[in-house]
Amino acid sequence: MSWRLPSFKARSFLVCLALLLQTGEARVHTETQAGPLYRIVGTPLSISCVVSGFSNADAQKQFEFRITKPAKPTFPFNIISTGDAGFAYAMYSQRVSNGEITLKHVTPNSVLFEIKRLQKDDEGEYECYVINPEVVYDGIYEAKTTVKVIDNSLSVSSPVSSSLSYTEGDDLTLTCQASSNTIQHTHLSFAWYLRKDAEENTQPIISLNRDFTLSPGQGFEGRYQAGNIRLDKIGEATYRLTMAQLELSDQGRLYCQAQEWIQDPDGSWFTITQKEAAEITVDVKAREVIRDTSSLVVRISAQQTTLQEGQELSLSCYVDSHKLEERFLTVAWFRDGVELAHIGPTGVLSVGPEYSGREKEGELRAARIEGRHYRLILQPVRTEDKGEYICQAWPEERGLDGAFRKGNVQKSQISLLVSISATESSFSVEMQPTVSVKEGDRLTLGCKVKGVKGRLSVTWQYQPTSTAAAVFRNIISVNQEGVAETGSEFMTHKVSVQRPAADTFVLELDEVKPTDSGVYHCAVSEWKNNIKTSSQSQNSTVLVAPVETFVKVFLISRKTRVTVGEYVELLCRVRGPNVPVTLTWSLQRDASSVDNILTIYSDGSISWSEDQQGYQLKVENKVNEVAYYLLINSASHREAGNYQCRASAFLENVYKKLPPSNPVAVMVQNPVSKLVLTSSRTVTKDINSDVEINCSVGSASSTSSHYAVTWLHQHQSENRTIVSSDRDAFMTFGSKVELGSRQRISMRRTEGPSFKLTIRQAQISDNGFYVCEVVEWLQDPRGNWYQLPPVSQATKLKLNEPANDLKVRIKEQKLTVTEGQEVELQCDVVSGSFTPSFFYKIAWLYSGHSDLSMIVELDHTGLLRYAENKDLVGLQGRLGLRRPSQSSFTLRIQRAHEEDSGSYWCQVDQYQMNHQGQWQQKASDTAGPIRVAVNVAETNLSLLKHDLEQNVTRSENFIIPCHVTQQSSRESEFKVTWFWQKDTETKKRPIFVAYPNATLHDMMGNSNELRFGHPLPNQYSLTVTKPVPENNGLYSCEVEEWLPSLSHGWRKTAVETSGYLTVTVWAEEEPVPEPLCQSGHWIGILVAFAICSLLVILILVIKIFHSKASGGKQSGQSLWAEEHPLKTKPSADD
Repeated sequence: MSWRLPSFKARSFLVCLALLLQTGEARVHTETQAGPLYRIVGTPLSISCVVSGFSNADAQKQFEFRITKPAKPTFPFNIISTGDAGFAYAMYSQRVSNGEITLKHVTPNSVLFEIKRLQKDDEGEYECYVINPEVVYDGIYEAKTTVKVIDNSLSVSSPVSSSLSYTEGDDLTLTCQASSNTIQHTHLSFAWYLRKDAEENTQPIISLNRDFTLSPGQGFEGRYQAGNIRLDKIGEATYRLTMAQLELSDQGRLYCQAQEWIQDPDGSWFTITQKEAAEITVDVKAREVIRDTSSLVVRISAQQTTLQEGQELSLSCYVDSHKLEERFLTVAWFRDGVELAHIGPTGVLSVGPEYSGREKEGELRAARIEGRHYRLILQPVRTEDKGEYICQAWPEERGLDGAFRKGNVQKSQISLLVSISATESSFSVEMQPTVSVKEGDRLTLGCKVKGVKGRLSVTWQYQPTSTAAAVFRNIISVNQEGVAETGSEFMTHKVSVQRPAADTFVLELDEVKPTDSGVYHCAVSEWKNNIKTSSQSQNSTVLVAPVETFVKVFLISRKTRVTVGEYVELLCRVRGPNVPVTLTWSLQRDASSVDNILTIYSDGSISWSEDQQGYQLKVENKVNEVAYYLLINSASHREAGNYQCRASAFLENVYKKLPPSNPVAVMVQNPVSKLVLTSSRTVTKDINSDVEINCSVGSASSTSSHYAVTWLHQHQSENRTIVSSDRDAFMTFGSKVELGSRQRISMRRTEGPSFKLTIRQAQISDNGFYVCEVVEWLQDPRGNWYQLPPVSQATKLKLNEPANDLKVRIKEQKLTVTEGQEVELQCDVVSGSFTPSFFYKIAWLYSGHSDLSMIVELDHTGLLRYAENKDLVGLQGRLGLRRPSQSSFTLRIQRAHEEDSGSYWCQVDQYQMNHQGQWQQKASDTAGPIRVAVNVAETNLSLLKHDLEQNVTRSENFIIPCHVTQQSSRESEFKVTWFWQKDTETKKRPIFVAYPNATLHDMMGNSNELRFGHPLPNQYSLTVTKPVPENNGLYSCEVEEWLPSLSHGWRKTAVETSGYLTVTVWAEEEPVPEPLCQSGHWIGILVAFAICSLLVILILVIKIFHSKASGGKQSGQSLWAEEHPLKTKPSADD
């Protein structure tokens, strides 16, 4: 198995880690927001990233953002970079190019990453990486944060009509419902806004922040402090706005807004979503008033204070003040502290909620009789109308802004105690005293009348609590004509009155809530001739059971402890009546956060938050129960944790959270390891040799297993880690392994798999036990790696000290070669240790004409070195070292020169490295000498040597021949010199020279009398023309043979002299003497001369053919004197 090189990021990390170990605290720090960050799908996401610690803080840094998704936790996706426009992967490039995803510099050292609209697939772990512009790595260059993308479950709605009309001074009441279904811990903030027609900006009226603190908007502070503006939370999800005494400035479009907040891990709060309800148009009409500031006197009176049921109660309120006709007042009537009605400064009658229904039925009337006199009439009275009555009045002053400001309240000086006695009636009303109903169901209340004679009208009222201080509110009424009218607070409810029989009235209220619990009042009036003759009423207490009391959520599983790859089935039972339910499956892997898996909504749609690959959902509807099955196919460690199902009932556009189910812990355990290791129990080696300890996998749990290997050394009760590699074969040394030892230790993987530990140049301290500890890694069905328990195998290492007897031998003692040939000298180690721990240095020594000196050396580390000797530079350039075998060393001399002749020795030194990493010489031996003789060429020059005599006259020419019969080399060149010795002289003198370079030199100075001839390559001749008697004497030629030398150029190798030619020149008048020999003697001489000539010619012909066949040296231009004039030379020495 080959080693895998770490990625660029991994190498950077190693360099960074090494620097941290050396220098301590990191210099560069990269930071981003801590996660997990929960954000809503479709909303913006922003992540800031800041780096510090660079040496050049003003230089703009380049940043990169990547994401690792839950479906592929080991594969990062490139999103965007500040320095590379093509950095993004294809799945993000379009969103980056259209500006939906941006990465902008805030400062040179910080950026802001933004996604304008989050998608479900954007969930994952985001990594901010800063590119290091410096050479060294010193710090942390990346930061990560996790982003969870959840559904938007915020619901905001307003049930009020889209258009309302009021008169200045009236009261306004609006309700809005806001709720969320998220399982995360969130807070809601709520606010009412006013958007005026002429202005684009909205104006907050009143708000409730996430910490439940009420704050009035700008311009509404005074009215809020006076109690004229209120925001009340009713139940879990209803927010009611009350604006008393409307002003002209209140006209416009009102709407409610809710924001959902979540607290990030850094403690800061973040708005994850907001929604607004539809706008409601409110029209406020103005009324004219007159300003007055006088004090008031208030009195109350009644025509009769003791009445019977059905009679008329008339209450007069008298108000006196200075210039009363110029003033506008508010006059109100109260019974037992509860306001019945009041007449405002504009003359508008306002009735309290308890009597609003009776005012509509004509039982309550109020008016201003004259300037100082106000009257309220209640007819027919009921027994519940008894009590203490008072009258109050206060001036109203209108400001410059048109709004009324309430003055000091003045009560009547006395109060009236009114008593009303019941009369015997012919009819009665019966109701069920107590009714229980479940949240979301329909409330049905029956009101049965007995003894009816005339026409009937019915009014249904509701009191939130059973206390007497609570006010009854009109639900719905049906007059004697059968016309129904719904109360203002119940306009948004699904309410109706049925009359299945003449004596029975039935109230029906759909989708009740716990806030609908309370006392329900049924008042029935009898009419004759459009006059109400009597009234009877009855109460019923209604209890609305919250949905959580009858809808229960249970979570069970038959098998919660499984092995990786097995099947898990979780069953969530929602028991109870059939109500719209939204159910969320969640998984808590650790104590820090809870993650959504999926949400199935009441309409059947499903939203997946986790990787859908590992889960399946099945739903079964049963009687009074819905079963939700969460199926985990091929469980992995990622699916381990505490599972819960959380349900919310969606009633009247509001999420009603139910108590979550019991948690069920799913434990995913690893399979039993089948790993078996095999290794040698004992390994014996020589000290300073290389040791290999093999640890092989005999059997494994899977054919696709990866392995993390650690080699431990146990020596002298010490147990230390030597080297280890992770499952990706990335190798690291133990912290206690010194740098020198790290250079000797290595580990590699081979097929099998097998893990081989190599210790080079083992020392005594390396003795001991070596433990191979292997951790098997398997990949779960999601592609994540997990480890099985480690398995180990021990091997004992024994090191011995080897004996050493180094001996060196040289085979040949004497070599003779020709210059230009190759010489190879061999030196053999005949005895000695050749274990991997021993290394050898070979040095070749040379002795020529001086002392012994080193010419070349190959040391034990592989370094080649030449001696610094100028005399040997030429030789060193032609040397070659070779080691054909482990015990042989050869020295090769290329193109040997004559100067290479001499004696050669070889010297071998044996080295070994100690445990401290230092080289030590163990042995040395020298062998030699080898005597080498380099010759230029073998001398083999010969000339034709015949002594001849010739008699000529002055008119005859004579030729002095010079024939080379044999030469040493085909590359030979010749210098030919002709000599003449007079009869009277004892010393011969040169007369003509022909040089190898074709230069001719006439030594006599008579160039016209001497002619040079070179008819054949080895034949030379000198012709003397027009001889004179003074030319008598002995003539001969001398040939010098020249050969090229590798070191000296051309050099003379041999000199040969021909025979003598005796020449006698006679004058023409003198007779030429006949030869003294007899004719027979002369014939013998001629025959011998002819035979010799034929032999010479035959030899020359053979040599010519041989020269042509071998491509030898060709003759140049003809040197005959007739063709080329002679060249003279200054001196004969040349």
